[in-house]
Amino acid sequence: MEKIGTIVAAAGTGRRMGGADKIFASLAGKPLLAYTVDVFQRCPVIDQIVIVLPKDRLDLGWQLAKRYQWSKVTDICPGGSRRQDSVKEGLQRLADCQWIVIHDGARPCLSQELIEKGLKEARQSGAAVPALPVTDTIKVVSTDSFVVETPLRQRLWSVQTPQVFRCDIINEAYRKVRGDVTDDAALVENLGYKVKVYPGSDTNIKVTKPEDLYLAEAIIRTQS
Repeated sequence: MEKIGTIVAAAGTGRRMGGADKIFASLAGKPLLAYTVDVFQRCPVIDQIVIVLPKDRLDLGWQLAKRYQWSKVTDICPGGSRRQDSVKEGLQRLADCQWIVIHDGARPCLSQELIEKGLKEARQSGAAVPALPVTDTIKVVSTDSFVVETPLRQRLWSVQTPQVFRCDIINEAYRKVRGDVTDDAALVENLGYKVKVYPGSDTNIKVTKPEDLYLAEAIIRTQS
C-alpha cells in the first residue's frame, strides 16, 4: 500500500506580523497550528505528519500534539534559516513514503478535499499544486521602479499549498537545490519536471499579516 507523508512547514520568523507568533496565535480559542494539523490528522489518506517549528517552539509543539492527540505526528523538528531549509529537515524525517504533501503551517483553513484532489492530480503527473487565477493586473517592475512588462493575466496563477509530489521527485529536487526559491514546486520545475496546477480555494488563505488572523477566524467560524 502507498504511504503518504505530510510536512507542515511552520518555522518562519513572522517578520510581517510585527514579531507576533502567528503559528500559535489563538483563533476561536484554539492555536492556529492546531487547525492546520487537525485537517491532516483527520484526513484518511494521510499516514504520517512531520511538523517543522522554530527551535524554541519544539516543546510547545509537542504539548499541542499531546493535547489534540495527533497520533500521526511522528516528529517535530527544528527548521532552518529559509523555508526550503525547513522543508529539507522535514523530508529527512519521513519514512518509506511514496507521496509527500507539503503545506504551510500558516494556512489553517484548508480542507481534506483539497488534499485529496492534489493527490489525485499528482498520481497522474508526479507533482501537483493548488492555485487560483490572478484577478489583478500584474506588472514586472525594474529595480528602479519602472514597469518592464505587463504579462497576460490569463496565464498568471497564485499558487497555494498543499503541494504534492512523488517522493523520488521531491527528494531529488532537494538534493540538487541551488539558490533561493519561494515554493517547493519551483525546485521541481528547475529539474525539468512538469507540475500540474489544480484549482485551489479562496478560503485557503495564508496568515502573513495581523489582519489576516481576523479573516482566518471568520472563515473557521463559518466552516464549523
